[in-house]
Amino acid sequence: MTWVRTRIALDRLAPGEALEVLLLAGEPLENVPRTAEEEGHRVAAREPCPGAGEGAWRVVLVKAAPPVGSSFLP
Repeated sequence: MTWVRTRIALDRLAPGEALEVLLLAGEPLENVPRTAEEEGHRVAAREPCPGAGEGAWRVVLVKAAPPVGSSFLP
């Protein structure tokens, strides 16, 4: 579910805009950045965020531009 929520938030952004996501260590921290990169987005930052709780990480994703010739719908 973490990736689904992240994907919905990314869909609302324009290409080049950044999204900050707080993730817990473990599966969410492994899967969300990996899946974002697989879809062409860029991981701009990945750092511990102790102020958000034990095991929390701050991840900044930058939305990719749609591929040339893509017919993405808004």
